[in-house]
Amino acid sequence: MKVTRRGQVTIPKALRERTGIDEGTEVDFREEKGQVIIRKSPGKNPFDDWVGYLRCPANSDTEVKKMRGHRAHRR
Repeated sequence: MKVTRRGQVTIPKALRERTGIDEGTEVDFREEKGQVIIRKSPGKNPFDDWVGYLRCPANSDTEVKKMRGHRAHRR
């Protein structure tokens, strides 16, 4: 492989097929002991969209109790 003037390389088709790297797949690069390591990005965590959704300092137990309403007795 040769690096192009723009810093691009082509990943061989057989390697792309074995690793599931398709067009649009995000990859990460890192250096380890003088070698460049490329790997598929783990992807977006589906819970990231919900971070900060409640926008309040209370913990989840307090919020659940509020949603359920005050109960006069326990079972």
